[in-house]
Amino acid sequence: MKQSRRNFIKQSTAAGAALMASSAAWAAVRSSGAPGKLSAAEAPFNLKYAPYMDMFPEHAGKDPLANISFCHDMGFTAMFDNGLLGRSVEEQNKIASQMQKLNMELGPFVLYADFSVTSFVLNKAEVREMLVNKMKEGVELAKRTGAKWALVVPGRYDERLHRDFQTANVVDNLRYCCDVLEPAGLVMVLEPLNTLHDHPGLFLTGIPQAYQICRAVNRPACKIVNDMYHQQITEGNIIPNMDAAWNEIGAFHIGDNPGRNEPTSGEINYLNIFKHIHAKGYQGVLCMEHGKSLPGKEGEARLIKAYRECDSF
Repeated sequence: MKQSRRNFIKQSTAAGAALMASSAAWAAVRSSGAPGKLSAAEAPFNLKYAPYMDMFPEHAGKDPLANISFCHDMGFTAMFDNGLLGRSVEEQNKIASQMQKLNMELGPFVLYADFSVTSFVLNKAEVREMLVNKMKEGVELAKRTGAKWALVVPGRYDERLHRDFQTANVVDNLRYCCDVLEPAGLVMVLEPLNTLHDHPGLFLTGIPQAYQICRAVNRPACKIVNDMYHQQITEGNIIPNMDAAWNEIGAFHIGDNPGRNEPTSGEINYLNIFKHIHAKGYQGVLCMEHGKSLPGKEGEARLIKAYRECDSF
């Protein structure tokens, strides 16, 4: 077992070196203006897997623009940034410009996700006012960056109010949000989160529940982000639930379980899942919202290798 582990680390180290050499070589071809053909390691992926802005600090440093360029060179055609709303306007504009220059797509940013309070579940004027103002903030960000999706978590459930009343209030409040988002072409994606391990006490927990709410809201600006890490913990049955809710799914989050690291590090068969999503003609973004099973450059190289393995269809 120890020998196998050492061999694996040696292979990962070699993969990291190969990634660096590959990226540098392709950058030289592009800068020289000479015609070049992408290698298998650099060819665009079949699906729009989206790393976060500082996912590869060992290869690209901490600068988001350098990370965007590195990810593009590695074949990724999308990026995401949960914290985009908190960046300065200047930095948002730079990210948007770099993404546009490289013809990359920007995945959902977090617009509202307060895990500590009850909000959407309440029928209160002050809650609706807060949510409407938050949606307006998201619209302004979308105008600057070209973002098409904004992630929303409906917050905590209220232990003193029947869940059916809470569901009705969530539906009503989401419609108020849609009134702001739809004219701007911005779609909010609701994220069900697991309450068994990471987020106890939240209202929205499963794909069937999110589907029911989206159907009740019945607006094009209200969809689901299917986080497959959370749903493996909450309900499993990933592909059948995906198919049942397909018309209401606007985006995906990726993460294996246990550990919430890259595909192939846990129990989820991402090769079959990605193949299924691709066969259904999905054109949206799949955010790589997970960590790395190995540290350093080896971990970054292993992550990219894992996506190549699961994208081989």
